[in-house]
Amino acid sequence: MADVSWAVLDTRTGNILGHQNAGKRHAPASLAKLMTLYLTFEAIQKGKLGWDDQIVFSKNASAKIPMKLWVKPGRSISVRDAVNGMIVISANDAATAVGEHLAGSEAAFARLMTKRGRQLGLRNTVFANPSGLTDRTSQLTTARDMAVLGMALERDFPKLFGLFSQPSFVFHGKRLKGHNNLMYRYAGVDGLKTGYTAVSGYNLVSSLGQGKGHLIGVVLGGKTARSRDAKMEALLKRFSTKGAVTAPPLVASNAPVPTRRPKRPVAPSETMDEVAIEQGDGDTEVALIPSAWQIQIGALPSQTTAEALLGKAQKFVRSIHGEAAGQIMQAEAHGTTFYRVRFDGFEDAKTAGKTCAALKRQKFDCITVKAN
Repeated sequence: MADVSWAVLDTRTGNILGHQNAGKRHAPASLAKLMTLYLTFEAIQKGKLGWDDQIVFSKNASAKIPMKLWVKPGRSISVRDAVNGMIVISANDAATAVGEHLAGSEAAFARLMTKRGRQLGLRNTVFANPSGLTDRTSQLTTARDMAVLGMALERDFPKLFGLFSQPSFVFHGKRLKGHNNLMYRYAGVDGLKTGYTAVSGYNLVSSLGQGKGHLIGVVLGGKTARSRDAKMEALLKRFSTKGAVTAPPLVASNAPVPTRRPKRPVAPSETMDEVAIEQGDGDTEVALIPSAWQIQIGALPSQTTAEALLGKAQKFVRSIHGEAAGQIMQAEAHGTTFYRVRFDGFEDAKTAGKTCAALKRQKFDCITVKAN
């Protein structure tokens, strides 16, 4: 495998703080979904897409190899579920369906990705499809370009950037847990995206909160998920100590140890060559998180204000309880629609209550809720 490339960028200045082979081109794998998400967010921002709009899955989208949401051809899901699927489990079918919806085909969307990427400053990146799966057409990026894309996501969509710190989401009644293990294990790391194919090796773009900005770290071409994560951890520790930067320490939190592969998959699968499968960080299944208790920190009149509250509280909640998973739940009462901001993943009332007490000390409202 080619030598690892890396870069670390400070979003407050736009400066690359350090790099190694940052201009060397690598296959992006699922890091390509960051560009798919950028264009999706942009379409939402411009009013061309709504969070509750339905995305219909073509035969092509449904046929993508895992990871995916296993949506059948002709069926549809919301834009919100498609976005969460791309972020949390690196869903290839969702990325393809969104690309086809916005541009008519994977190839047409890939041209939009490349063109918009050039406008954002991705000088040496060419996209071939929305998912990042290995393609006959050349699909390449660099550590520098992925760092610039991470900065663009934070700068252009600050109210949506918190979505990248979601450890899980509920889809069709099942809680699907992601595989960004570095984000789960170390306080302060709040995104962004893993990537793996046999061609690309193990890739990662991470963000570390730094006051009013972030450090964006990129590692491309790792030989294993563990070595890639260790390299990223070392880089973020190294560059977060420079100058007057103050950041949460990268110390082990109380997040769960990565789960073993479950005996049964969460969705039906076919026998296939696992070496060729896009698996985010190389894991082969998505874990389900049992949850008996939730906490609620707000019931707000709009989706936008709910997302802002979720983003504000998410990092703090997970520093207390690493298994906590944020979500926004739409509800109605007396003809009025409102949006509940909740966290689940609490095994008992005591654990939920402890987190609520800590939130209240930080001036958040909080109540505990018994999950159904």
